[in-house]
Amino acid sequence: MKLIKRFFLIILVIIVAINSKNILKHFYPYKYKQDILTYSKKYNVDPYLILAVIKAESNFNENATSAKNAHGLMQITSETAQWASEKMKIENYNDKMLYEPKFNIDMGCWYVSDLTKEFNGNIDLVLAAYNGGRGNVQKWLNSQNHSSDGKTLEYIPFKETDKYVKKVKVNYSIYKYLYGADSK
Repeated sequence: MKLIKRFFLIILVIIVAINSKNILKHFYPYKYKQDILTYSKKYNVDPYLILAVIKAESNFNENATSAKNAHGLMQITSETAQWASEKMKIENYNDKMLYEPKFNIDMGCWYVSDLTKEFNGNIDLVLAAYNGGRGNVQKWLNSQNHSSDGKTLEYIPFKETDKYVKKVKVNYSIYKYLYGADSK
């Protein structure tokens, strides 16, 4: 009996090992693939980073709304969306548009691209700014309590933002592992 149990356990471990990517893909889906590929290419941002942000922000719930008045897949605040719509020259913008996946992904990719330019491609700074605000990140970079070189952060004073950066980077690694070969 012990031998049979051991045999089935070994078979189960082998099946899980063989299907580990498929199992992980269930928890890390690639939804809205065409829109993500289209807009990440348009704004020159990594589609896996966009997936990682969406996973952390809304877990792919296009109707998500936060307590901080952030909307849609990429949880863009009304204030940021109003500013971005002016920069992007979007006419007749309204917050309802943020619940349209294509629009939200378009604006979110544009915003990540804008932050990427501002912070010279430093993913940690881009993510910290996406979550905690670009003005705060600039303040932290200018503070010796948070940055010794003015270019990187040794310490993020907002606990939520610090956790967010780490969470998105883990998601980013997982998305690159799962989908890296099949979406480029």
